[in-house]
Amino acid sequence: MSERPVLHEYAASGNCYKVRLTAALLGLPLERREYDILKGETRTPEFLANVNANGRIPVLQVGERFIPESNAACFYLADGSPLIPSDRFDRADMLRWMFFEQYNHEPNVATLRFWIAFVGEERLSEAQRAQMPAKRAAGDAALKLMDEHLATRAFFVGDRLGLADIALYAYTHVAEEGGFQLSRYPGVSAWLRRVEEQPGFVPMAA
Repeated sequence: MSERPVLHEYAASGNCYKVRLTAALLGLPLERREYDILKGETRTPEFLANVNANGRIPVLQVGERFIPESNAACFYLADGSPLIPSDRFDRADMLRWMFFEQYNHEPNVATLRFWIAFVGEERLSEAQRAQMPAKRAAGDAALKLMDEHLATRAFFVGDRLGLADIALYAYTHVAEEGGFQLSRYPGVSAWLRRVEEQPGFVPMAA
């Protein structure tokens, strides 16, 4: 990679952490620029005009070009590396789990974490409170599916760590901040430890 990418991020976000973790596991340096989403710093006219018109992070900046969406940014960094399987079916299966993470896992596990640990239950709207039981059930369903998949394998795709693991690790390892009980999912718990044992691994707070 000829130039050092810039990660526009909120460090406590699992979606932003995915990109940092991918880079760390590959030994790729990143420049980091922090925004406080709780203060609306990704909704300013300057951010919307110059970084991401969708007003969200992470955004990976490569030269004068920008890659919004965490999994797309991870894919850019990992392209050509062992984090992306060489087998055609396994590559598609990797994408399957990354889509699952964004569609079934993150909207429930990550949302409850944000509401409980960052916003605070006492500050939630009535509409948000009403959504909590459904999000809790959907998040547990996602974790159960992951646990069943991991009962017979070490990683999500193939026999080694890949992007699917990174995408799912980011919010799973902090799921208890959203009230989920990871002790109910021994396969997931063992997998989390395997990810953390990988050379180059960095914790979210690093």
